[in-house]
Amino acid sequence: RGSRSRPSTIETERDFGAMTTGACAAIVLAAGMGRRMKSDLPKVLHRVANRPMISHLLDALSAISSERTVVVVAPGMTQLVDAVAPADTAVQTEALGTGHAVLAARDQMQDFTGDMLVLFGDTPLLTAETMQDMLTARSAAENPAVVVLGFRPDDPAEYGRLVTAADGGLEAIVEFKDASAAQREIGLCNAGIMAIDGNHLFALLDSVGNDNANGEYYLTDIVELARDRGLRCDVVEAADPVEVMGVNSRAQLAAAEAAMQARLRDRAMTGGVTMTDPETVWLSADTKIGRDVIIGPNVFFGTGVTIADNVEIKAFCHIDGAEVASGVSIGPFARLRPGAKLERNVHVGNFVEIKQALVEEGAKVNHLSYVGDARIGPRANVGAGTITCNYDGFFKELTDIGADAFIGSNTALVAPVKVGDGATVGAGSVITSDVEADALAVARGRQKSIAGWASTFRKRRKAEKDAAKTKE
Repeated sequence: RGSRSRPSTIETERDFGAMTTGACAAIVLAAGMGRRMKSDLPKVLHRVANRPMISHLLDALSAISSERTVVVVAPGMTQLVDAVAPADTAVQTEALGTGHAVLAARDQMQDFTGDMLVLFGDTPLLTAETMQDMLTARSAAENPAVVVLGFRPDDPAEYGRLVTAADGGLEAIVEFKDASAAQREIGLCNAGIMAIDGNHLFALLDSVGNDNANGEYYLTDIVELARDRGLRCDVVEAADPVEVMGVNSRAQLAAAEAAMQARLRDRAMTGGVTMTDPETVWLSADTKIGRDVIIGPNVFFGTGVTIADNVEIKAFCHIDGAEVASGVSIGPFARLRPGAKLERNVHVGNFVEIKQALVEEGAKVNHLSYVGDARIGPRANVGAGTITCNYDGFFKELTDIGADAFIGSNTALVAPVKVGDGATVGAGSVITSDVEADALAVARGRQKSIAGWASTFRKRRKAEKDAAKTKE
């Protein structure tokens, strides 16, 4: 398993909750240390679309209603155990191969006789559709004991080949180094993922030996063992090779990110979103976007973002943990941080940052402002350069701006402070006390003009400069 080139389009996944053919369980192999990642973090916890790789797989499993899921981890992987909860975990005490890893889950699965999926935690792009296809094949009339997932990469390279019979059944999995010249011409490769009859899985694994160069117990050996016992084995071919992309290095992690982004963008556009330059829009796995949303170039969505219908997000915006209602206009160059909530028809303009704040219907914050820990009432207007001074070094306090209030440019609102409904704050003010409704508040030094001062100043300074040059 390794990196794959991504396709130009990826189909939207269907809902498979009602399609599972019978009881199924899953064993997810996640004990790999990921040494090529050069990281203290367990490999499968590295993120794709702002979600751990293994979480993508577990989400897909939930779509097919897996009754029992066991994640096989290495000793000391407490962070991974916490991350996959409530899934059960089993510990593979020694790294003795994939077959040995599956055996680590025997205690949790010993009373389960339904279909068992054996999956890899570093394949974040595997879909519920493909898993369902494998389960459907497992319960077909031919009753195969083992169903192996195959794929056809553009370059088969050194992947194991799947040798099939005339009737489509799987005869053998042949590793590249052991394959004949004719077998190396086979384009169907082994993804390592299997659906197995729970009545046979552990009996087959008990017969797997480790008489090989690495002294390991390989899961793939169960195909030959099953056929020796007169059991049928079959192949399901992944519709898209990108699904079985495994991640073992930072470069492969980047390739998986690119493929996942392509999938998420395609899903969003299929759902009614316009992207003027899709490849520059970056989404999170949980991003929710409504219909008739227009997204400009170079927009980034962090986690926890919900965008309603009929929203325009202009270029170079960063949105993270925010909720945006219908009719809102954002950007360009705006930043919405966690806790930002924009109600209907709000305008947030260029170089505006909003954090932990409610901006109510029809309000405008159009230029060069910071709004944090605040409420901006309906139809209020916040002028350019306004900031809410929400933090005193110890505590964060609330700024409350009432309906129809007008905040003049370059205003500092020192929290906790309240500006009443319909009030006006003069430009350049530093507001430290509450402003009554419909009042005018001005907090700046009184302007003073001295007639002719500038002309006198210029003449005096010019004379001083000329005198200095004469001395030189």
